[in-house]
Amino acid sequence: MENILTKELAWYYRVVPISENDESIELLIDEAKFKDELKVELEIIFGKEVILRKVSSFEAERELTQRFRNTDNNEKKERKKEVQSDLLGEIIEEAISLKSSDIHFEIYEDYTRVRYRLDGVLIQKRTIEKEIYLEFVNIIKIKSNLDITEKRLPQDGRTKLGGYDIRVSVIPTQFGEKIVMRVLGKSADSLDLNMLGFEEDELKSYLEAVKKSNGIVLISGPTGSGKTTTLYATLKMLNSVEKNIMTIEDPIEYVLNGVNQMQLNEDIGLTFSSALRSFLRQDPDIIMLGEIRDKETSSMAIRASLTGHLVLSTIHTNSALGTISRLVDMGISPFLLSETINVTLAQRLVRKLCSCKKKVKFNKSDFPSTYSSLEVTESYFKEVGCKECHYTGYSGRRAIYEIVIVDNDLANEISKETNNFSRILKKRNIKTLADKAFDLVMKGETTPSEVYPILINAI
Repeated sequence: MENILTKELAWYYRVVPISENDESIELLIDEAKFKDELKVELEIIFGKEVILRKVSSFEAERELTQRFRNTDNNEKKERKKEVQSDLLGEIIEEAISLKSSDIHFEIYEDYTRVRYRLDGVLIQKRTIEKEIYLEFVNIIKIKSNLDITEKRLPQDGRTKLGGYDIRVSVIPTQFGEKIVMRVLGKSADSLDLNMLGFEEDELKSYLEAVKKSNGIVLISGPTGSGKTTTLYATLKMLNSVEKNIMTIEDPIEYVLNGVNQMQLNEDIGLTFSSALRSFLRQDPDIIMLGEIRDKETSSMAIRASLTGHLVLSTIHTNSALGTISRLVDMGISPFLLSETINVTLAQRLVRKLCSCKKKVKFNKSDFPSTYSSLEVTESYFKEVGCKECHYTGYSGRRAIYEIVIVDNDLANEISKETNNFSRILKKRNIKTLADKAFDLVMKGETTPSEVYPILINAI
């Protein structure tokens, strides 16, 4: 079929014939080249009706290379770079449309792959031809202002694509370089505390704590548990022209108009603690620290709250009350903690079942031993997988919270260093993360396997 179209015309119009009869010819065409008037021009050339089927630049290049060898090496190289750049744009656009948080480019001995993190889980959606992977990596490095000659050491950079800030991490692996691109700079317009998963009474208690003029609000949980989203939604709610809000973050994930945001840069000495020290000379009302990591930062946060500022931050602990023990371990006086902490909140993100879910009979082996004896239901739901959920069985996530308000009774227990917190929690009927997770299974919103790590931590 190549005989009906010369190599020069094929490359010029970026078209490849796929079928022909006496009345018409069907062509693949590079979508970047497509124009309505081009169809008329091609019909004049062929003398019959032309049917154009648009494909991506990457697919068009592949078909042209296989069917019409181009002997002009310079043109081929330039076109190859353009196609690879177009492919990168397609991948970024696809990631954003899927609401993916991270894109993984990986190379192995026999193949390469592209994976997206959706709802906290990686799924594979694409592959890249191995022979072009090296140049593809170089394109990403160039766009991220990284050294393309350095292939032995990890590198970190940033770029802006499709209106989104992208954080880029490159590391050397056995068969080449692996790249992870974190999608940042998302709009904060859609953030709303009412939409995050708080129960009505929880939200009321939380809002009372964060609307105080001073004190500390701490949100705990592992990486990827939604802590930052809760912080930003809180800041958005507190933001007003009367307030001076300052943040130090690593990285800046949302842009909040009216909030003074600073990017952490430890290479030049701009740490959480040094930034906080400077903030106190900037007449702030509200301060947000990306994370409390050490005694110096926690001490500065205590100092800021004692001098009349509201401080919001995150910390890595397994439970809301575990935050108290973690700060004591850092060397903070329990008395100071009892005087300054308004609320401590632990959270997790739980994947929600897609509508393709199926009902199954109760099986105690699906639960940790503490729960397996609680046959409180005859059935629950499990994941199936369909096209709509990318065959994962899940669609979207929701947050679950464990909220502890530090009132006078709890403050007294903290200051006495008794660690007798469980008695107070039971007295107040405060639900733990495990309680919330188990409830979601019973309501058919998620599966035992999804919340198993949360349930087993409660044992």
